[in-house]
Amino acid sequence: MKLYNTLTNKKEEFIPLVQNEVKMYVCGPTVYDFFHIGNARSFIMADVIRRYLEYKGFAVTFVMNITDIDDKIIKKAIEGRKEYSLVAETYANAFLEDLKKLNIKPATLYPKATAHISEIISMIKLLEEKGFAYNVNGNVFYDVSKFAGYGKLSGKNLEDLESGSRVEINDEKQNPLDFSLWKKAKEGEPSWESPWGKGRPGWHIECSAMSCKHLGETFDIHAGGSDLIFPHHENEIAQSEASTGKSFVHYWMHFGYLNIDNEKMSKSLGNFFTARDVVKTYPAEVIRLFFAQTHYAGPLNYSVELLDASKKGLEKIENFVFSLREKQKSAIEHAKKIPFSCKKFYNDFEEAMDDDFNTAKALAVIFDFIKEVNRLFVEYPQLDKSFLEKVEKFLQKTAVDVFGIASFVKEAETVSLESELIEILLQLRITAKAEKNFALADKIRDDLKSLGIQLLDSKEKTVYKKS
Repeated sequence: MKLYNTLTNKKEEFIPLVQNEVKMYVCGPTVYDFFHIGNARSFIMADVIRRYLEYKGFAVTFVMNITDIDDKIIKKAIEGRKEYSLVAETYANAFLEDLKKLNIKPATLYPKATAHISEIISMIKLLEEKGFAYNVNGNVFYDVSKFAGYGKLSGKNLEDLESGSRVEINDEKQNPLDFSLWKKAKEGEPSWESPWGKGRPGWHIECSAMSCKHLGETFDIHAGGSDLIFPHHENEIAQSEASTGKSFVHYWMHFGYLNIDNEKMSKSLGNFFTARDVVKTYPAEVIRLFFAQTHYAGPLNYSVELLDASKKGLEKIENFVFSLREKQKSAIEHAKKIPFSCKKFYNDFEEAMDDDFNTAKALAVIFDFIKEVNRLFVEYPQLDKSFLEKVEKFLQKTAVDVFGIASFVKEAETVSLESELIEILLQLRITAKAEKNFALADKIRDDLKSLGIQLLDSKEKTVYKKS
């Protein structure tokens, strides 16, 4: 399996530090608002990658942080005249709710910055002792000139970064690129005791301290949006490697922007939709298919037309599952052998995903599989139970377990009672037609249709499907 490593700018064979285990860290949200659909792209694609690693047999420790103390949270609290902790808790809970709505598997751990103040202070003290940090009136900064590898992730040297990058202006800094490790307390703002006086941590040090605590000094994969390459991830490397003297992360993965009219979606530009609003219109499965049809690292334009196309893709899968369920009802043991093997499709699926998680190609394999099996459904009126079990297993392992397309699984949880009620109505309709009470028969059909259940009449019988 190969993946593109931002650190080396090339595809590399994935070799975990510990055989059959993967430790993965993904930058989560700063909880001052609902996350937008652009953020959802990163969270969903990280989820697909995690799911595929598990499909391959890796035991994945998946950590996603929650930044629950930050300038933006404090600003929101002041504007709403609320405690900062209430703002953070409200949006942290909303974040977890929205992940669930998007069918994103829960992380192994969601560490919060405010629960790791002691670890953050310890790391800053170590950086100060080693000469990588300096204190000015209670504000502690990282001295980027002391770290020889600064710029290796973004591929820029210090001179380029100084002239071309957006950095925080502060007269206390020795170098414009130096960044805050500890911020001196301001009146009315939350703060904690420290060796440098009361204050609060900078954003970058939070991730270094939390990832070190929960994944170790060196771990396998660090992922996040492309906008985090500089300065956030660059600064994480500088902090972590300076404090431990070891390589921080082996593989860096970055997700492309979600654009609107070819411009990056962001809260600062105001050109965004929240994930919780979009999921009211489109099911999670549609959103997941929409993102998976483009490589995770490339840009993607948000488009209603593309979402509608993904909706049709989901309908193809659901219609196939409906046909599969019908075939399973009439399946027999030891039916005529069919010249078909799932192995080729498994191989093609894995070949696509092993190539830097080429989800678009892997999805094409699933739809090719559906097309081929649908052809067999027409050609062979009666099918073997074991064959249909293999078909369902392929769909479960790929579409459900890896891509999180689980609408038909959710449906199966309630289908039993629902099916019984529909069957009663179908029998009532058959009786009505036999008694030439066509008005009642038509009313049952129309009422079911209004509930999203379409009746399909044939000479032999009537079946139903969800429309």
